[in-house]
Amino acid sequence: MKKHYLLLSFIALLVSSCEKDDFCIEPVTPNMVIRFYNATNITQTKPVENLSVNPEGLDELYSNANLDSILIPLDVTSNQIIYNLSSESNIDVITINYDVEEVFVSRSCGFKAIFNNVSVSSDVSNDWIIGLTETLENTITIPTIDNETAAHVKIFH
Repeated sequence: MKKHYLLLSFIALLVSSCEKDDFCIEPVTPNMVIRFYNATNITQTKPVENLSVNPEGLDELYSNANLDSILIPLDVTSNQIIYNLSSESNIDVITINYDVEEVFVSRSCGFKAIFNNVSVSSDVSNDWIIGLTETLENTITIPTIDNETAAHVKIFH
């Protein structure tokens, strides 16, 4: 009988000492979701013809695309990023300011960044971007960007 207890104890020790594999399945640092809308019918999305998106000082993200929404990354090493958005020959600039907060996700995923106190402003002098809100203002504030499940910014054109 003692041999059975000894064998069961040994098996329990082996099973409890095994580590399960860690795979990161949690979402990582979110991108900002921008959706484009028709300025004359504010409930209707409207693709941008020949959209190009360039973060200043970095490689182009989108080139000559026809999209009604895009994902753009925010720089986790800075509190500001500037994007040049062009359609046809018009270039408008959006400036995004934010606070970066690192959050521990898990041992396998490590940390992710979330963005707080996000302020987005647009230089609407080049005619294709009319505004960033339903009332066509050129500045908006977003409390937190911590996921990619919905549009964070609406651009009316």
